[in-house]
Amino acid sequence: MARIYTLTLAPSLDSATLTPQIYPEGKLRCTAPVFEPGGGGINVARAISHLGGKATAIFPAGGATGEHLSTLLLDEQIAIDTVNAHDWTRQNLHVHAESTGEQYRFVMPGAALTDDEFRRLEEKVLAIESGAILVISGSLPPGIEVAKLCSLVKAAQGAGIRCIVDSSGEALKATLDIGNIELVKPNQKELSALVNRDLSQPDDVRQAAQEIVSSGKALRVVVSLGPQGALGVDATGYVQVVPPPIKSQSTVGAGDSMVGAMTLKLAEDAPLLDMVRFGVAAGSAATINQGTRLCSLENTQKIYDYLRS
Repeated sequence: MARIYTLTLAPSLDSATLTPQIYPEGKLRCTAPVFEPGGGGINVARAISHLGGKATAIFPAGGATGEHLSTLLLDEQIAIDTVNAHDWTRQNLHVHAESTGEQYRFVMPGAALTDDEFRRLEEKVLAIESGAILVISGSLPPGIEVAKLCSLVKAAQGAGIRCIVDSSGEALKATLDIGNIELVKPNQKELSALVNRDLSQPDDVRQAAQEIVSSGKALRVVVSLGPQGALGVDATGYVQVVPPPIKSQSTVGAGDSMVGAMTLKLAEDAPLLDMVRFGVAAGSAATINQGTRLCSLENTQKIYDYLRS
């Protein structure tokens, strides 16, 4: 089984709380905050751990918030490899209004990275053994251009590292232009932007995903379709997996859970159908929870078994 690493350039310390209702001006009485690690790659590593696997999270950590983030990950027994950063790691806030069931997510800008801090992160990436899987997930922090990300991906691929990119916009498009990305997971809107056309007909999504695979940009494309599950495409064909009806409490963490589950199956050399089923199961399992919680092994396994029956 291939070893798994994740890279998060804009990590966060996430806090979640409940309040009866949200309204302007007045004091909103909240429950004691629950602190959790945050950031795309970090949550992918956590999801993998929740599902019984192992992954090492590489990220910059700055100030007291960075120390708190690192401590939380070590408490979860997740291996970390950090670079000390000058700017404090950002802190995000998630507020659940009990009267309406609505969630409010206050996302702060990522801490800026200096050229030297990025170089040290790149050194850690290039020290990964050949054949390992690297999941690059999350937004780019201030000071880091897409060209730097692409340079890192090219260098990693040159060292024999298999790269998964879970991003959006220009960062996703630019990394796909490098080619041979192991896996990408766009939603329908993001896929439409990648192929520069509307995907309104039922077969349009499949054709667009197949174009990306056949062009050599990615080996696997799994399109997230929300309640309709996901469509997976590789060189051998395509599969669509629809989850069972589930009452969703929160979609926070569903995407990272899905990527973590699929990465775990990819590391085991599982076929496309098995990979997408496990990904959909983990993503669906994450929606059962309130706040920022990720998938659990128990709920993921139940949904996975249902999808295989």
